[in-house]
Amino acid sequence: MISAEHLKGISAFVQAADAGGFTLAAERLGLSKSGIAKSVARLEDRLGVRLFNRTTRRFALTAEGQSFYETCVRVLAELESAEAALNAHRLRPHGRLRVDLPVVFGRRWVVPILLDIGVRYPELSLEVSLTDRRIDPIEEGIDLVVRIGDLDDSTTLVTRRLGLQKSVLCASPDYIESHGQPTSLDELEDHICIVFGRGGHALPWWFVDGKGTPFARAVNGQFAFNHSDAICDAVLADQGIALLSTWLIADHLREGRLIQILPKVETRGFPIHALWPHARHMTPKVRVVVDELASRFLPEPPWDRH
Repeated sequence: MISAEHLKGISAFVQAADAGGFTLAAERLGLSKSGIAKSVARLEDRLGVRLFNRTTRRFALTAEGQSFYETCVRVLAELESAEAALNAHRLRPHGRLRVDLPVVFGRRWVVPILLDIGVRYPELSLEVSLTDRRIDPIEEGIDLVVRIGDLDDSTTLVTRRLGLQKSVLCASPDYIESHGQPTSLDELEDHICIVFGRGGHALPWWFVDGKGTPFARAVNGQFAFNHSDAICDAVLADQGIALLSTWLIADHLREGRLIQILPKVETRGFPIHALWPHARHMTPKVRVVVDELASRFLPEPPWDRH
């Protein structure tokens, strides 16, 4: 096996041959001229041949030196190519990546992006779960999680903000024609509301007052669903007013199937985050997904672009 010292001598020899002398070779390698000369001398002793003809006026390869130089250049190039290939593989996303996403948002907006990434990186295997429950990525072996909502201050995960979920009050044109539009939040009590229900309780609707302070408002809904798609379906079916995320209803608003109610009332937004377990280095497979999501959703997500 070739020793590190021998490889060092070969590198010094090739640099000296390319530079036409020890002085320039030493500058290129950041070493002393005497250090280069000694490395080449030790290489010559090991090989038992003279590699350079050196005089005060001339510095040239011997016949043996020329032959050895050509071989060394080829071998060093192959070593560099092998190292580059190894680094490219190491830095290129590969292996299995387990991702957990919110059910509706994930299916609509994140899964298509993951499919694009899978096409670009066929060495990457994506295992995607869709759930709205709180999970422990470390305990469940999840590499990356996307979640909507305020983060727990005690989280030990690495986080990156991907955007803000905005919501609007909305109803169908036929509902508005039949029941009219409320002109204030108080008038919502006179309307049929459709809410998100969980564990037998309706979640409140969140708004922001004139001072920028968020506040919750309890809503009595005739219909309560634990799935935002079902709430949207009920609103589209002319059954009432709901507070829905713009990522869910942007197309319906744009195409007139739904109409925004109380547009001057500010609703509270909730952050969208990517979260993953701490590691000494962020792996390429996590990085490529997080970077792609950030580039697609920031500074303004596609569903809020007009």
